[in-house]
Amino acid sequence: MIDSRTVSVAIVHDWLTGMRGGEKVLEVLCELFPHAPIYTLLHNKGAMSELIECRDIRVSFINRLPRKSTHYRNYLPFFPAAMERFDFSEFDLILSTSHCVAKGARPKPGALHICYCHTPMRYVWEMYNEYFGKGRAGVMTRAAMRLFAPRLRRWDVQSSNRVHHFIANSNNVARRIRQYYGRTAEVIHAPVDLSLFSLSTQNDGYYLIVSALVPYKRVDLAIEVFNRRGERLLIVGTGPESEKLKSMARRNVEFLGWQSDEELARLYSGCRALIFPGVEDFGIVPLEAMACGKPVIAYGAGGALETVIPDGERPNGVFFFEQNASSLSQAIDRSEQIQFDAKMIRASVERFDRPRFKEKLRTFIESKWREHLSSSLP
Repeated sequence: MIDSRTVSVAIVHDWLTGMRGGEKVLEVLCELFPHAPIYTLLHNKGAMSELIECRDIRVSFINRLPRKSTHYRNYLPFFPAAMERFDFSEFDLILSTSHCVAKGARPKPGALHICYCHTPMRYVWEMYNEYFGKGRAGVMTRAAMRLFAPRLRRWDVQSSNRVHHFIANSNNVARRIRQYYGRTAEVIHAPVDLSLFSLSTQNDGYYLIVSALVPYKRVDLAIEVFNRRGERLLIVGTGPESEKLKSMARRNVEFLGWQSDEELARLYSGCRALIFPGVEDFGIVPLEAMACGKPVIAYGAGGALETVIPDGERPNGVFFFEQNASSLSQAIDRSEQIQFDAKMIRASVERFDRPRFKEKLRTFIESKWREHLSSSLP
C-alpha cells in the first residue's frame, strides 16, 4: 500500500457541506490515506462525518464569502479560479473526487493525478436547464449564466487534461466522460456500506425519499403525485429547494430534514418502497434502500439502469419512463402488485459493498502508481 507518510498525497474534493454519495467515496480515500490533507472549496464545519471532520482540511477563498454555507452555488463562476489557486507543489500524488471542479487541481510536473469522477460538471452540461432554466432561476441569474456557461464548459474540458487517469462511478458517467472529455475511464461503482443496514420485512405504510433538495432530483414530481394519492410520503434531506417544496406539499407529505445514519436505516426499514424520481449519475440511496430489502421505484434513466432490476424472477424495483405524475403513479400501482423478496433484494446489491469497493479502489491506485514510477525511471 502507498504510505502517505513517505509519499506526499493530497485529496481534493469539491466542497464539504453534507454527507451524500460523493462523501462516502471521500471517506474511503481518507481511510486509505490517513495522513493526506483534504483540499476543498468550502467547509461547513460539523456537516461531515467524524472521519472527515478530524482531517487537515484546507479551504479556498470561497469559504470566506457571504452566505457560503447555503448559497455557495451562486459562486459557481469563481470555482475554477478558487481551485487553481491551491498550491499542490509539495505532492507527488493527487486524488480528486469530482463532480464540479476538483478534477481541475493542478499537479506539479512529474506528479500523478487520479480522479474519481461522479460526473463532468453537471451544472453546465446535461443539468443546465434544471438549474438555470426558466422557472428554475431568476432573470439575473439566467442572464449571468448565459455569459459564464460557455467559459465554464471550456474550462471543464481543458482542465480534464490535468488528470492522468479517470475512474467513473458508473458506466453512465464513463460514457459522459468520453463524450465531453474524449477520455476513457475505469468503472468502479460507488459503494454502499451493507453493515449499516439490516434486512427488514417491516412495512409501516409510508413511502420514502432520501435526497438533496435540489432541482434535478425531481422531488417536486413525487410531491405532486402524493398530493393526489393521499398516501404518506416521508422526505429526508435538505437543500435550496426546501421552502419551495414545503409550500407545495399537503399534510400527508412530511419533511424530516437531515437524519443520522442510524435513523436513516430505521426509516428505510419501515418504508413500503423508496421513490427515486430524478436522473442520477449512479445513485447510492437506492442501494441503501435495497440493502434493507426494500424495492425502489425509479425513473428509468441514468445510474438506476445499472442497479434496479424490474423484471425476471428476482426483481428489486420498478421503473417509470416518463418524468411526469401519471407515469410515476402507475409505477407505484405496479409495485403494489409485485411480491418482492426482501432477501433477494438485499442480495442484488452485495456486489456494491463498501469493502469490495475499497479493495478495487486501492488496487487501481496502487497499479497506476507503480506504472507512474516505472515510467519515471531513467
